[in-house]
Amino acid sequence: MAVFVLGDPHLSFSTEKPMDIFKGWGNYVQRLEEGWRNTVSPQDTVVVAGDISWGISLEEALEDFKFIHELPGKKIFLKGNHDYWWTTKSKMDKFLQQHGLHSISILSNNAYLADGIVVCGTRGWMFEKGEPHDQKIVAREAGRLKMSLQEGEKLDGERVVFLHYPPVYGDEICPEIVDVIREAGVKRCYYGHIHSHGCKFALNGEYMGIDFRLISCDYVDFTPVKV
Repeated sequence: MAVFVLGDPHLSFSTEKPMDIFKGWGNYVQRLEEGWRNTVSPQDTVVVAGDISWGISLEEALEDFKFIHELPGKKIFLKGNHDYWWTTKSKMDKFLQQHGLHSISILSNNAYLADGIVVCGTRGWMFEKGEPHDQKIVAREAGRLKMSLQEGEKLDGERVVFLHYPPVYGDEICPEIVDVIREAGVKRCYYGHIHSHGCKFALNGEYMGIDFRLISCDYVDFTPVKV
């Protein structure tokens, strides 16, 4: 058994949002399926770090969920900025159960244990340079991450943080998120959201004693990365 992570599949089986119009995304669904099947076994777990489906409702995202469900392993979903289908955990759990998508779990104010890794996380927050710092959103996301880490403390394993937004990007830092990670004593953080030329500003290395890694689909060649 092993734990893998992959961000930003941006699936759109039921919507008109083709990603292959962007550089590096040609034939991306086939590449994603091949990369996944060649890497992940049925006993493994894959954290999918947001921007999972372009669907704007659970029903519209269903075909995308089914595609991921049919891939090997257990999957843990966390929210991305484009996951407009995201709702309360209870509604999402009920929807997944109704449609027999038993391989998918939702990460929202909770934590999961998989092969000695305690999966903790939330969407996070990233503000664009020159834009106002939205303290309300930052505080909410920091609180959700803290709650997830507290739940993870009850489990026996290494707590690892998974986010959608990078808490450190170029010379921009979200100190509220970084502080929660540091105070929890967490040493590893995986994040997505960054694509294309923006990847050159992404942190892949240590900052404040935490090892940060970018795992967006197009950055990791559409292949899940082992945690």
